[in-house]
Amino acid sequence: MPAITASMVAELRAKTDAPMMECKKALTEADGDAARAEEILRVKLGNKASKAAARITAEGVISVSINGTTGAMVEINCETDFVSKNDSFLGFTRSVAALVAEHAPADVAALGALPLSQDGFGPTVEDVRRGLIGKIGENLSVRRFKRYAGGGQLASYLHGTRIGVLVEFKGDEVAAKDVAMHIAAMKPVSLASSEVPADLIEKERRVAAEKASEDAAAAVAAGKPVQSPEIVAKRVEGSVQKFLKEVSLLNQAFVKNDKQTVEQMLKEKATQVAGFTLYVVGEGIEKKVDDFAAEVAAQVAAAKAQ
Repeated sequence: MPAITASMVAELRAKTDAPMMECKKALTEADGDAARAEEILRVKLGNKASKAAARITAEGVISVSINGTTGAMVEINCETDFVSKNDSFLGFTRSVAALVAEHAPADVAALGALPLSQDGFGPTVEDVRRGLIGKIGENLSVRRFKRYAGGGQLASYLHGTRIGVLVEFKGDEVAAKDVAMHIAAMKPVSLASSEVPADLIEKERRVAAEKASEDAAAAVAAGKPVQSPEIVAKRVEGSVQKFLKEVSLLNQAFVKNDKQTVEQMLKEKATQVAGFTLYVVGEGIEKKVDDFAAEVAAQVAAAKAQ
């Protein structure tokens, strides 16, 4: 049997992105045959993909694809920031965004069935995803996407790869790009105050009511006059209206000129925004906090049991 050299292991690792020890084991099993070792790794890492599927994917990237008045934005997640910079992973995200824009899949499952070949994997998006899980060694998931094809102009902004904005508009492209950057910075939840979700409004109303109740209790304790229920109700509603202005895009102070609102800036530029989508990588996903010492102890115990 030929000697398995460090350069052979490094070459196989560079080609497959598999862990170093897995590469060495595969080369040993293949008697030094690199092509056969690659096949062995694909078989073994295919099994790893099913194990990885249970792991949390709270890192990842946002990718955008625009072709004329049709465009799409996707969020694809991985487990670590390191993998979010992997060339194969980034290539996959760009391809998926382009496929969403071109084919208008109904949901993530339909997207997974679209044709795609990459890094020797295919013939569908789902097949490539599973193949990359094995190759990279981390769970990967297509979380969500948004497609625009209503005939309006499109502008996008990516803050690195972790924050993405897609804006549908009519008018000045520079103004629309500025709005996209504003959205990334100020994170509005809706275009107008009338479109803020009802559950968010009710939550804010409860907070304002609780604050008013605490203030009333403090006033009693200090011997001050207590405000009438009508005045308290007006204070609560005032707080809600302030909240609506703060979270609706058109009412927000424009980041490049806080003397005017976004709506005023757009009117000045003869531009109208029909809608927008904001994605922040991992938003709403509960990240796992690992106990490193416990993890090492578990690995040692597992090694002794073998």
